[in-house]
Amino acid sequence: MSGQSITDRIAAAQHSMTGSAINKAVCKATTHEVSGPKKKHLDYLIHCTNEMNVSVPQLADTLFERTANSSWVVVFKALITTHHLMMYGNERLIQYLASRNTLFNLNNFLDKGALQGYDMSTFVRRYSRYLNEKAMSYRLVAVDFTKMKRGIDGVMRTMNIEKLIKTLPIIQNQLDALLDFQANPNELTNGVINAAFMLLFKDSIRLFAAYNEGVINLLEKYFDMKKGQCKEALDIYKKFLYRMTKLSEFLRVAEQVGIDQGDIPDLSQAPSSLLEALEQHLASLEGKKTKELTADTRASTLSSAVSSLSNTGMSFSRMDEKERQQALEEEQARLQALKVQVTHHYTKTHAQNDTWYSLGAVRKQTDREGLGVTGRRGLGDRDSFDALGDLLKPTVPSHNQAPPMTIHHQGHPHPGHPHQGGKLLANDLDSSLANLVGSAPDMQWNQPGEKKLTGGHDWQSKTMSTTTAWSPAPMAPGPVPVAPQMGPMGGVQVMTPQPMMYSQPVLRPTNPFAPMPGAQMQFM
Repeated sequence: MSGQSITDRIAAAQHSMTGSAINKAVCKATTHEVSGPKKKHLDYLIHCTNEMNVSVPQLADTLFERTANSSWVVVFKALITTHHLMMYGNERLIQYLASRNTLFNLNNFLDKGALQGYDMSTFVRRYSRYLNEKAMSYRLVAVDFTKMKRGIDGVMRTMNIEKLIKTLPIIQNQLDALLDFQANPNELTNGVINAAFMLLFKDSIRLFAAYNEGVINLLEKYFDMKKGQCKEALDIYKKFLYRMTKLSEFLRVAEQVGIDQGDIPDLSQAPSSLLEALEQHLASLEGKKTKELTADTRASTLSSAVSSLSNTGMSFSRMDEKERQQALEEEQARLQALKVQVTHHYTKTHAQNDTWYSLGAVRKQTDREGLGVTGRRGLGDRDSFDALGDLLKPTVPSHNQAPPMTIHHQGHPHPGHPHQGGKLLANDLDSSLANLVGSAPDMQWNQPGEKKLTGGHDWQSKTMSTTTAWSPAPMAPGPVPVAPQMGPMGGVQVMTPQPMMYSQPVLRPTNPFAPMPGAQMQFM
């Protein structure tokens, strides 16, 4: 089983279509591929936990849904992703997990369909119990023991006796759940269980470091405690020695699977004389007859034990410093890669801008070469594009061509020759229009002559404006009255309509009863 399955690809495509980036990242981190979750998906989910507009309950519920899968690979990777977010994500996630009534209910999980299903299902159940215990510890003390401040002024070193006696058993329970993973080197055979073991290894070091500092604080105050407190403290110390032995076995497995020996702390056992001194002090408080130790002997024994445990704590701190330095180097490498990417993008953009600028400069130079002195292209440039074609060019008639017919009315004298325009500039708009009119004799009209009537009692003076020829003349002639023609019976006068094409409007006076300007009145 290697690579993503078709189910994983379909689920990722569905989340892409619905626009749920968190669900898609969870699906990508918990595929059927037999390897640990990819770092890019884990980093994205960590970033989501730090965003205030991201729903942490939705993220946690999505992880819980993945643990309901029947494949041990998907369930194991969902637990690994949850553990990773609890370690490196925002504290809001572990707060939500601690507030839930139920967490991972995988006590009966068993994958019967896979090749390693039976063996890996056992580690899935153990791993889920540890995560449940980790969330329960946070619910009880409202602090993550793997993230608390350590050192002389740390949380466990400055805690009072009452709170210390209540807190150390909680650390013991969480450490017991971690050490119950019990993975042998020959069982760490795939990338999934190796990823889980690596997270457990880091948690074990930090958790035991807090445990160790709490025991140091307990021993320093042991000889000042009451009888009941001394009894509880002695029991805590005995369990501490037992868990130190089990942790040594766990770290030995880590060394065998390839973890750097420099990352494995040295567990220094406290002298056995300290345990005898603690038991004798409790027996003396209970009134039993025991051999009394001198104050100097007791102080020296306690001092050597505290010094030995402090050295163990320093070895744990070195491991944290190394991991912190490694994280800093990774962040610097990521920042350097981002700088290189931004610089490359800027250089590419700058080169594109230079290319466009060069093309623009060449085009401007070409346009300048095609322009005249006045900034316009030459009027006689025939190679240039003419959008109107020969529409505005005057047509010059040939000498052999017969003159066109002029438009006239019956009874009107024939007009003379049309008016020819002067020689104008070519390709000039106004001159071209003038030449077009002057060279088009079909659009000329002759002014009809006057006709006078000599009789008739029904004759009335009528004026009618006629059009004139459209010529470049500055002023149009005034209208001339046209006499109506008599019918054959000499009765009703019939007016023959005159053609009016391209007529120019005649100015009319403001007085409607005044005669038209330019009109001549004829009386009988």
